[in-house]
Amino acid sequence: MTLTERIERFIALPTIALVGMSRKGRKFGNIACRELRAKGYRVYPVHPIATEIDGVRCYPSFAKLPERVDGALIVVPPHVAIDVVRDAAEAGITRVWLQQGAESAEVVAVCDQLKLITVAGECILMFADPRGIHRAHRWIHRLTRRSTAA
Repeated sequence: MTLTERIERFIALPTIALVGMSRKGRKFGNIACRELRAKGYRVYPVHPIATEIDGVRCYPSFAKLPERVDGALIVVPPHVAIDVVRDAAEAGITRVWLQQGAESAEVVAVCDQLKLITVAGECILMFADPRGIHRAHRWIHRLTRRSTAA
């Protein structure tokens, strides 16, 4: 499966779990949650401590989510992402998006071992109905991909 197909199938999921929101509300995970929810996604934040962030209920684990999700957006450092990926697979999640900064060769290898369908090192907001600055980033991304492919 190509990267484009993995991206398209992930962003077609109506419901995703998100790991990486900050209780202070200043991290990319918080921005992603707000923007994805505004675009109609059902986003379930997974947080080991917080029960609510930015007015959104959080769940302590994938197993405690109120419904089955097939995708997890991971926005934590690679050394944390390894365990998150394992937990996601154990909960039956089949697709993971390792946001830029969450990916590493080791995390991707664990995803491969677990047979997860993975998007690594891409910004989900450039692909999930991009608006504003993310739309411009996507255009630049496509342009630079074409020039490096030539």
